[in-house]
Amino acid sequence: MSFQRTLLPLVIAAAALSACDSKQPNQTSVQAPAAQAHVNVEAAEQETKRLNDWLDAQYEEQLQFSPIQLSFLGRKDLYDQIDDLSDEAYARQMAWKKASVEAMQAKFDRAALTNEGKSSYDLWLFEYEQTVQFDPFKRHRYIFEQMGGLQSRLPNFLMNFHKVENISDMEAYIARISGVARAIDQLLAHAQVAAEMNIRPPRFATEGAIDQATKLITGAPFDKSNGDAPLWANAKSKIDALLAEEKITQAQAEQLQASAKKALLEAFGPSYSTLIAWLKADMANVSAEPHGASSLPDGEAFYQVQLTKMTTTPMTAEDIHQLGLKEVARIRAEMEAIKTEMKFDGDLQAFFKFLREDPQFYYPNTDEGRQAYLDDSTAFLDDIKAKLPQYFGILPKADLVVKRVEAFREQPGGAQHYFPGTPDGSRPGVYYAHLADMNAYSIADMETVAYHEGNPGHHMQISIAQERTDIPQFRTQANFVVYSEGWALYSEKLAKEMGAFEDPYRLFGHLTAEMWRAIRLVVDTGLHAKGWTEEQAVAYFLENSAIPETAVRSEVRRYIVWPGQATAYKIGMLKILELREKAKTELGDKFDIRNFHDVILGGGALPVPILERRVDEWIAATR
Repeated sequence: MSFQRTLLPLVIAAAALSACDSKQPNQTSVQAPAAQAHVNVEAAEQETKRLNDWLDAQYEEQLQFSPIQLSFLGRKDLYDQIDDLSDEAYARQMAWKKASVEAMQAKFDRAALTNEGKSSYDLWLFEYEQTVQFDPFKRHRYIFEQMGGLQSRLPNFLMNFHKVENISDMEAYIARISGVARAIDQLLAHAQVAAEMNIRPPRFATEGAIDQATKLITGAPFDKSNGDAPLWANAKSKIDALLAEEKITQAQAEQLQASAKKALLEAFGPSYSTLIAWLKADMANVSAEPHGASSLPDGEAFYQVQLTKMTTTPMTAEDIHQLGLKEVARIRAEMEAIKTEMKFDGDLQAFFKFLREDPQFYYPNTDEGRQAYLDDSTAFLDDIKAKLPQYFGILPKADLVVKRVEAFREQPGGAQHYFPGTPDGSRPGVYYAHLADMNAYSIADMETVAYHEGNPGHHMQISIAQERTDIPQFRTQANFVVYSEGWALYSEKLAKEMGAFEDPYRLFGHLTAEMWRAIRLVVDTGLHAKGWTEEQAVAYFLENSAIPETAVRSEVRRYIVWPGQATAYKIGMLKILELREKAKTELGDKFDIRNFHDVILGGGALPVPILERRVDEWIAATR
């Protein structure tokens, strides 16, 4: 369960722009609320406006490095291009960011800004400091893998996020088919360099990437084996829609189809064929047994950087492992209480087995069962939406839809996830569900997944951030996993407070979802810092949760290819709960849950030190 904002965090050419620093950024700026009594308020507001305007101009320059990100924002600048993913482009972006931070430090006196202005200043600096720390490990992240590999995400972007409203947009789409081919070639070059350093994804990840890449060049126009290939079907659909709307003539439609077919056959197909051939050939160098990050060159240092990046805290692998063990024990006790209340005859393991295997907890593995999953998820979200004004002052304007994952990237037991809409609301946010195998998703925990991905989780948090107009634009698009996933997990608990999970099995499913994230702390650090095998991780999961084994195996393989990412959820949730309790204690009768949530969500995604300071400032102002 996760959200996907853009392709960029997984692209080598931009990896360092979303990576992290193992030290706290700008130590003097994140330790405590800034005293502002001695600063002239009007002057501080004027200086902050000047900074905001400057940061917006800087962010606009940064966006020009990424046609993909521009499209995610609903813009059509550079609409016929795909990001340059070469080493040279990466070096240019690094140099640009360094110069930008140095210019900010020369042009602006941080002490003269408002508290919100200080946060913007600190965040721009924080993002740069992240790039510096991650730079030595830019080859360590796997490019082609089964979860979020670029071999599937680039075509998915083109199919779902490149909007076609006229002939020019379709021509840009066709140009981007060739652009994706060039990007895959560049990414393959990065993967080959990494392989020379003995950095390769596990065999299962490579097999998954090969499978997805093969599906993308199977069918017309590449062969006659199985209908239309995904991009060809999508291109024809977009052209047919223009024709039906009388925005193009029949002759233009035929010309567009011919151009799309040529781009697929002469660029996309050969690029993917080369990728598949190299992945297959390199498979001989990959061990059958997957290993954690610590087995890579400088693996221990890389994993610590990953943990710092994901949690934005100085917590070590051992700190996180021990926290996980503590949380697993706490949640098990709550599960035991519910089992006893339900008068189940058997121990907790027997109850887990009952929930995993009894047919009543699964939809039929049919198209009707899949549609029922989508319909019921939508109904849960509709119900919770009506209660949001009681808990939030700021509400999202963007719509939310629930959809099945496209066939070419769907995986049995794959994690449900969220893609944001556009800031202007022209494209809704999407909660995507993998439904290839309905036996991988229990009815007991699907309700909590809907709240995590939709409202009050990812959709609400990201939409509110994107819709803010009183902070610099780069903050509306910032992404820190500990914040976004911490909020989404907190939202599951909040949904319970809002009256969800009336059915006792769904309440147990809610606890199962929280246990899932606690287990992640133990399993992720076990795999990457303690030498655990895949089977050890699976066994620990099954021992402590009712999650179906298909989903468990998919999850463990996700942690193996995304070191550290899974630790951020629980750490972020616990931090938000800690800040809420602190505010309630210090404010007493003045505490308002709506105001607290608006403070957490109103500044966009923030790393833990800056979020803590923001809450402290609100407490001081309210008190």
